[in-house]
Amino acid sequence: MAKNYWLMKSEPDVFGWDDLIKRPKKTEPWDGVRNYQARNIMRDKMEKGDLVFFYHSNFKPPHIAGIAKIVRESYPDPTQFDPESHYFDPKATAEKPRWVVVDVEFVAHFEETLTLEELKADPQLEGMLVTRKGQRLSIQPVEAQHWRRCCRLARLDPKGL
Repeated sequence: MAKNYWLMKSEPDVFGWDDLIKRPKKTEPWDGVRNYQARNIMRDKMEKGDLVFFYHSNFKPPHIAGIAKIVRESYPDPTQFDPESHYFDPKATAEKPRWVVVDVEFVAHFEETLTLEELKADPQLEGMLVTRKGQRLSIQPVEAQHWRRCCRLARLDPKGL
């Protein structure tokens, strides 16, 4: 059973749910995070086996598309060292990397996405961070009761994940 639950935001035109599904072994490093708070969550709190809602932001309508799992805990993000990468960081060194990645793997697809509007309309999801106005952090903790409720709304058994 997962120790922690998370919501990770991605823009579908950069890397979307369908991209994850098409990857070999349906696994991918979650790279390019350049926010210190999100980095600290990945580095200090995410553990192998944790479950993740894969959320499409900057999309109409924004929504949860499915569930992934952390399959490798944090390690240095290789894009920070690549001068050709959009995520290159000239201050990062191999001895002192500034950014990390975790590897995520496909777990379950939602037959119908859970839109932000649906999440906000459900009284049982009151307080879920993604539903709060101005909450823009790309990685957010999800409380267990909110996790279970979203799974039920998506017609998934949270105990079976």
